[in-house]
Amino acid sequence: MKKIITLIILVVAGNVFAQDKYTKGMEKAFSLWKEGKPLEASNLFERIGTAEPDNWLPYYYVAQINTIISFGEKDEKKLKQQLDKAQEFLDLAKAISPQNPEILVQQAMTYTAWIAFDGATYGMTLSGKVVALYNQAMQLAPKNPRVVFSKAEWDMGSARYFGQDTSPYCKDIERSLELFANFKPEGAFYPNWGEDRAKEALAQCKG
Repeated sequence: MKKIITLIILVVAGNVFAQDKYTKGMEKAFSLWKEGKPLEASNLFERIGTAEPDNWLPYYYVAQINTIISFGEKDEKKLKQQLDKAQEFLDLAKAISPQNPEILVQQAMTYTAWIAFDGATYGMTLSGKVVALYNQAMQLAPKNPRVVFSKAEWDMGSARYFGQDTSPYCKDIERSLELFANFKPEGAFYPNWGEDRAKEALAQCKG
């Protein structure tokens, strides 16, 4: 009996140590990102993902960082390298957590980065996929503020591109801010971004 209790204690202690290592690693990666070192943060998230193969979050953040730094990138070779990496890690995240609205939004953003780089080349093939992803995310999580805001932001961008009125989507941004006010992430390090961007978008609506 004493041996069993000792074994249980060792297993629990091992799990706590592994969890603590994960927590410290994730906190360090976010700290690097905040310090303006996205590539270092991405590399650390990647290493955490290798150590936590059943956890979609580190892979998600590798994809997110490589997508964000691609907006405004003029070098096609560099852009392709970044967005290919984003896609690789999105695929890993999707394999762990399919039908995840946060991952669907991130996939839509990765496609949007391609469209933003060259709308004439990628708009025709990827715009429909972006719309489908946001519609799917809305069906899965209609009260997720990132889903509501990201879809509204895409719809506004599309309307602007085609010279259409963007004001109908301002209500969706207002609704997303109501949802942000009451949103609680499912766990530590779960996506919790977007409120500041939504406030900026709403200010432009009213401006």
